Amino acid sequence: NFPISPIPKNPLGEGRYIKTAAALIIGDEILNGNTLDRNSNYFARFCFENGIELQKIEVIADDELEIIEASRRMVQKYDFVITSGGIGPTHDDITYASLAKSFGQELKYHDETIVRMEESSRHRTWITQQSEEQRTARRRMALFPEAGEVLLVASDIWVPVVRLEGKLCIFPGIPSLFQKLLDNLKPFLPLPTEDARPFRLQVFTPLPESSIAPFLTALQNRVKPENIRIGSYPLLQPGAHIALIGLDRERVKELGLEVEKELQGRMLSAEETEA
Repeated sequence: NFPISPIPKNPLGEGRYIKTAAALIIGDEILNGNTLDRNSNYFARFCFENGIELQKIEVIADDELEIIEASRRMVQKYDFVITSGGIGPTHDDITYASLAKSFGQELKYHDETIVRMEESSRHRTWITQQSEEQRTARRRMALFPEAGEVLLVASDIWVPVVRLEGKLCIFPGIPSLFQKLLDNLKPFLPLPTEDARPFRLQVFTPLPESSIAPFLTALQNRVKPENIRIGSYPLLQPGAHIALIGLDRERVKELGLEVEKELQGRMLSAEETEA
């Protein structure tokens, strides 16, 4: 039961909240197909549910220059940036070191993280059998950019989320860890208020996309001034899902009824859309 970090001041400034986001997925294993990237999809869902517009997902190799270029560019452009991957103990885990260079910082061991790391594994017999070289490799996972905020967000996980420039949060690539840390990071983020979060409604139609295209084109042109977006997603079997997204819940529902009527469709339940 590790203590949680206190909630810091809003890194974006008082009264401001996150509007845009980007994800930087780091790892040769993603690019060569050895590992399936689940984290970007989870992050996309997290952003939508919390009213954040995810504008970019980028996958790059374990390459220092690529990490430096991408991280600088994203921090300049977006309110909230996450990295996933490359923070383990092996030679190709270079994310912390590359991001330190990216923002002109030295690396420094974080004592509290080391204490938690050791406490979490003190009952594992293999720890006592490690050489000094192996223990040093393990401690690399607590070697962070010196000016980063170390956010200890979960009482049962020793791994922290390190935040740089008030915007860029560094996550592990392991999906179970990524997901739990992201969910627990919520109190530390200046998220939009409930009324600033979009509502999504989906309608199933049995008609093919070519048959529904003229109606959807006209509908999108009509509701574009209302900041309502219309999307169409074909299915393997005949038919498609129509997604309507907007801030005005009642207006989106009203349009959903119109789509349902015009396209011989039916609204999907929350359980169906999550399946």
